[in-house]
Amino acid sequence: MSKIKNNVTELIGNTDLLKLESLSTLTGCNIYIKCEFQNPGGSVKDRAALQIVSDAVQRGELKPGMTIVEGTAGNTGIGLALVAKALGFNMLTVMPKGQTPEKERMITLHGAQLKLVDACGFANENHFYHTARRIAEQNSDYWWANQFENLSNYKAHFAHTGPEIWQQTSGKVDVLVSVCGTGGTIAGTSAYLKQQNKDIDVWLVDPEGSGIAHYLQYGEYKAAGGSFTEGIGIMRLVENFKKAKIDHAVTLPDQDLVTISRYVRDNDGLVLGSSSALNVAGAVMAAVQGNTGRNIVTFACDLGERSYSKLYNPEFLLEKGISEQYETLPNLLDRYRKMAEQVVTVAV
Repeated sequence: MSKIKNNVTELIGNTDLLKLESLSTLTGCNIYIKCEFQNPGGSVKDRAALQIVSDAVQRGELKPGMTIVEGTAGNTGIGLALVAKALGFNMLTVMPKGQTPEKERMITLHGAQLKLVDACGFANENHFYHTARRIAEQNSDYWWANQFENLSNYKAHFAHTGPEIWQQTSGKVDVLVSVCGTGGTIAGTSAYLKQQNKDIDVWLVDPEGSGIAHYLQYGEYKAAGGSFTEGIGIMRLVENFKKAKIDHAVTLPDQDLVTISRYVRDNDGLVLGSSSALNVAGAVMAAVQGNTGRNIVTFACDLGERSYSKLYNPEFLLEKGISEQYETLPNLLDRYRKMAEQVVTVAV
């Protein structure tokens, strides 16, 4: 029996590793998900939030009574709000309009102030990233978390997430699959696991509308289409992502998220969020593009209640031209097997 915790932040991390039996049977590989929804804020971003705040306190930048400010699509804002309240700080979350109302409610439920701004390109000074930075610069009692460039994000996963996976698999992990938002999760975890075994195959899975896979292949950010996923994909190089150790990358459409999310729900009893469904789709792709019998690890970043308004909303999907009559898994696997030419192999 685990010891009693004295602060809610002590519940962050040490999440379980769960085998998705249905997909493992279909693909011939063992597909495992790291259950990051077990964190008290409900997502993998709790890890980065705690590390970012703890390191800032240790450096003397963040003092009791100050307000943390961050621009985020949702989950980091929730994680920071939880950590802030638990450790004696205030929280201001700057979020672009158009994210799911479930995430907006979660931020305010955790006692944070929410500032919504118009969604716009990064070059626009009113982008949520620049707005959060500017608020901190203009107020001496505010501190900007800067999750994209702050390497405490990477550190959280190098120091904790990676070692947990290595221990849980007894060092027998062959493939790591992850989406990328800030890059902290894939960078820290891949760097640690590659340090233990350089032959671990790391896959980045990108939604349409993100330019990461194109950057890894051609050295420039370029994208086509768009995605309803939130906080995933990026069109610029940031410090956290620079530390990622990636071997392969693939871009997958939103329709696949519907297929995977319903299949896992109906066969494994797990309701995945959008980024989690994209991760699992990437794990399936990695499985069919290699030998059977491998151990593939990915992340259940959060659960589907935060994606209800989009991923699980028939009206929204219809507006986006996405069918609820989703593809059968055997057909999906056949299609993925034929997509070898669309998989980017990253030059070392």
